[in-house]
Amino acid sequence: MYRSHNCGELSLEYLNQTVTLAGWVHRNRNKGFIIWTDLRDRYGITQLIFDEERTSKDIFKKAQGLGREFVIQVVGTVIERESKNLAISTGDIEVLVENLTILNTSKNPPFTIEDKTDGGEELRMQYRYLDIRRNSVKEKLMFRSKVSMAVRNYLNDAGFIDVETPYLIKSTPEGARDFVVPSRMNEGQFYALPQSPQTFKQLLMVGGIDKYFQIVKCFRDEDLRADRQPEFTQIDCEMSFVDQEDVLNQFEGLTQHLLKTIKNIEPKPFPRISYEEAMKTYGNDKPDIRFGMTFFELNDLSQGKGFEVFDSQELVVGIAVPQSADMTRKEIDGLIDWVKRPQIGAKGLIWVKCNLDGSYKSSVDKFFKAEDLAKWARRCEANTGDLILVLSGEIHTTRAQLSSLRMELAKRLGLRNPEEFAPLWVTDFPLLEWDEENKRYHAMHHPFTSPKLDQLELLKTNPGAVKANAYDLVLNGNEIGGGSIRIHDKALQSQIFDLLGFTEEEAQGQFGFLMNAFQFGAPPHGGVAFGLDRLVAILGGEETIRDFIAFPKNNSGRDIMIDAPASISQVQFEELSLKSTFTKKNNLI
Repeated sequence: MYRSHNCGELSLEYLNQTVTLAGWVHRNRNKGFIIWTDLRDRYGITQLIFDEERTSKDIFKKAQGLGREFVIQVVGTVIERESKNLAISTGDIEVLVENLTILNTSKNPPFTIEDKTDGGEELRMQYRYLDIRRNSVKEKLMFRSKVSMAVRNYLNDAGFIDVETPYLIKSTPEGARDFVVPSRMNEGQFYALPQSPQTFKQLLMVGGIDKYFQIVKCFRDEDLRADRQPEFTQIDCEMSFVDQEDVLNQFEGLTQHLLKTIKNIEPKPFPRISYEEAMKTYGNDKPDIRFGMTFFELNDLSQGKGFEVFDSQELVVGIAVPQSADMTRKEIDGLIDWVKRPQIGAKGLIWVKCNLDGSYKSSVDKFFKAEDLAKWARRCEANTGDLILVLSGEIHTTRAQLSSLRMELAKRLGLRNPEEFAPLWVTDFPLLEWDEENKRYHAMHHPFTSPKLDQLELLKTNPGAVKANAYDLVLNGNEIGGGSIRIHDKALQSQIFDLLGFTEEEAQGQFGFLMNAFQFGAPPHGGVAFGLDRLVAILGGEETIRDFIAFPKNNSGRDIMIDAPASISQVQFEELSLKSTFTKKNNLI
């Protein structure tokens, strides 16, 4: 038996008991005649004591040689500490060691195993197994486990069946790039790793499984952003004989369960807004509604006054920034510089101060009278002491720019409280989006999304106007889940493939298995997929997913701990019947 107790459970009720503990040496304090050692495991820290009077000479000598992160086992007696440590659960006691066994030694770690470490991110990712020993990382992984178990319990209680689907599947042309896997036994042919289990879960509905779920790895070979991983985890779900309302109610219930179970927040009904309303009011389809600063269009109040910056543009739109009229000119100039950055791309920013005395001061006083600015203030629902900021330009671009500014201002003003949770559903997305460069439609979600059934005739006359039977769940400005009612009719699915530019042969070659299945009594069905990594991070009060993943990739998609991706040998290359693209620097040709 390596241990009778863990390092986080001993207290005064164990006084004078003999215990066996095992763990890592967290730190060692050698005063010459007495040694205190903090022993750490997953559960906490227990202080050990060795002294010349009560500890045998050989054990005391062995204790003098202990280094950080040595793995040890001790047997000793629980005694009361003279100087208690209220910061830890075991702070009332210590263990007087009678026997010490060194289970393994350790090199000096490349960074300190402390909550506040001196290790940079790249170094900690290289030694991730050491980083996980730190409470700040370990607790995030334990938190992820807690969320996952809550999800499983809820779905199991709701009658969902956990079914595994294949990882080696067929490459499809829609969505992001696939990771492909060459098949040794089928020369010149390739599997793909799934971007989602979409078609398989639909086939499970054809198979009568009725309610399916899976917490599953998915893969996308796409350009990486700072907080995106090439492999990620989905809570993937599908239901038969449901409409949109059924799906929204079921998974609103799941989210409310998580908020109650994990954060002790009493659930309330989630607001619902359309895609069109979200874009018009917030400038994006995943709005953060923890704070206001909604958009107000000012075209009718601002154009035709001789101000060319407004008169020549499609959209003039503003927001009211609460109690910010006291911003200095330097601070406002800083905001103007911020929106002019290439990442945002605005040409400038108009401002109006709603002064406490009821007057208005703006950067366009030359063109607009006080009564004009007062109308802007009323339209933007600005109060005295607020600051109105206005952008103009092409509709979609300007909305996106103002949305970025809105989020930046909320960050600066402390309005994005990580302990406040504001979920909402966004519905009625366009079914298709037009690609001007390639002169073709793309599916806004995926090609299996059903159009609104009362708009089927528009598919023939005005496909771009058709709304999808699709929905996204947004939490604190992040899309945490999305789904749709699926097409379950072969003729309608063929019509959608035709609109997306597939020939009949291409559609049959790529998705014939699904189309064929639809001929054998496919039920109406729909579902949703949650991004578990993002959901866990937000519930954990953060927006960075990396620390909630045990072994994440870096911003280049590399695992620098195991040095992957990596070259393969020429023998493997030839076994896979691949044409060599290696260069001499690989030392493989």
